[in-house]
Amino acid sequence: AGSGWVHTAPTGHLIHAMQRSSKCLAALVLATVTNIRLAAAVSLRAGAHQEPDVACGKGFENLVKGSQDYYATASVKLWTHPSHRMDNATFEKEFQCWFASMCTTKCGGLPSQAEGRKEKLTKACTSWTTDWLKVWKLFSTEELRWFKQNYPAEEQEADADEATVHYKMAMHTAKEVSKKELLC
Repeated sequence: AGSGWVHTAPTGHLIHAMQRSSKCLAALVLATVTNIRLAAAVSLRAGAHQEPDVACGKGFENLVKGSQDYYATASVKLWTHPSHRMDNATFEKEFQCWFASMCTTKCGGLPSQAEGRKEKLTKACTSWTTDWLKVWKLFSTEELRWFKQNYPAEEQEADADEATVHYKMAMHTAKEVSKKELLC
């Protein structure tokens, strides 16, 4: 074993092999770090406890089928104005949210006004020539107060040079675009 013969690879091949293994090692480290961060993020989201949003009551999907069916019929019959016929679809989630909130809270326990105004309200709500103010004037003082306190679109504080923003901005927009239908 003492012939003095030592086999060595050509220097270029050895350097190339080392560079390749360094690149593989770097890629493996990067993949491992990325997977650890991803796992940490998923774990954080899974373990995070967030308070439920109660603006929509218990949620439209949790209402009894009869209430959901009533809403489906009303959402077709109320949107009769030629310029608003598709608003019920455009703002479907927002209107379902408000309906679910009213059902869940039973409108704050306010007494039904159906006997005293059903005919006037039905006529106003199904006529596309009647504006929202005529419907608004059919509300009792207690109903007006309850609506203003409970409709989930209150204005948020902002600097004077900033645009006005509302909590649940889509709810605010739905109210402004289809105010009469929302009130009905």
